[in-house]
Amino acid sequence: MATAVPRGERGRPDGAGTGALGEDQLVGLLRTLLSGPAPGVALGAGDDAALVQIGSHLIVLTADMLVDGVHFERERVSAHDLGHKALTVNVSDVAAMGGSPRFALVSLGLPDDVASNWMVELYGGLRDAAAEYAVAVVGGDTTRADRVVISVALTGEVAAGRAVTRAGARPGDRVCVTGSLGAAAGGLWLSHASPAEVASALSAEWGRELLAALDRPVARVGEGQTLAAAGATAMMDVSDGLALDLSRLCRESGVGAAVRPADVPVAASLHGLERQAGVRPLDLALGGGDDYELLATLPSGAVDGVAAQLRERFGTPLTEIGEVRLEPGLVAVEADGSERPLEPAGWDPFGG
Repeated sequence: MATAVPRGERGRPDGAGTGALGEDQLVGLLRTLLSGPAPGVALGAGDDAALVQIGSHLIVLTADMLVDGVHFERERVSAHDLGHKALTVNVSDVAAMGGSPRFALVSLGLPDDVASNWMVELYGGLRDAAAEYAVAVVGGDTTRADRVVISVALTGEVAAGRAVTRAGARPGDRVCVTGSLGAAAGGLWLSHASPAEVASALSAEWGRELLAALDRPVARVGEGQTLAAAGATAMMDVSDGLALDLSRLCRESGVGAAVRPADVPVAASLHGLERQAGVRPLDLALGGGDDYELLATLPSGAVDGVAAQLRERFGTPLTEIGEVRLEPGLVAVEADGSERPLEPAGWDPFGG
């Protein structure tokens, strides 16, 4: 895990470090510091990506960082898969805006014990992801560090007026997600299991699928563009967990949402983990992270049509899991119609 900064040595004048803030609180603080109009800025900090106006197009700008001991463990994941994922998670941010990825800069912090062949494998994964998503890696930076840090900055583009943000959901819209959820969280669970549990899981297809979901996510670029064209009112990728990310989308839109847990598309491979270890698949689907599926709100009349398009064009299912409400907050609607508060649980790098 990441080395803790001793309380009081850095951070606020009162001595509390960033660990005293959750990710959302920290982002809110930074947004306040960076707020205010600036020429050409259509959307600043706080969404999946920023939008800046260049001529007739909006340029999509995003950056993501992977840190050894926080986001991955170098001893477990292959360098090739790590490189592929580092680029893919940035592409996913562009996809969540309905955009097309274009150019990337890759910066690395490297400890002394990184071998040259590990670097070759890392860039092999970056190269393969770049080819898959039609991205050109055009430069970056390197420096010495006490652990591996991979930072990718990515640009994309979207036609003016076509970008989808987190802020447009309206009461009555349907809440939908692409694909299935929870597999990456299942892979993370396995990565910390006992050697015997890991060996047993890897002998079965479901175990290999869970680890692959964690290590090799897919960015839904075509799906994001299709959802945008079909009138999606708000959209983001599910990187920190469905419940937490939906709460963020609702907060930006000034609305709430009702979710039907029975309709949440749980990854089928999680049932193997349930049999082996008693882990509840729905818990991982609601509160796990690293899925990088798209969470979108759509007008009620648009769902069936766009679901058919995604299935025909990409083989990707789209599942309606609830609806947007005027009242703030999340609620779970059970099969009998009863409602209960839905905790916005998920991954927070500062809070766990």
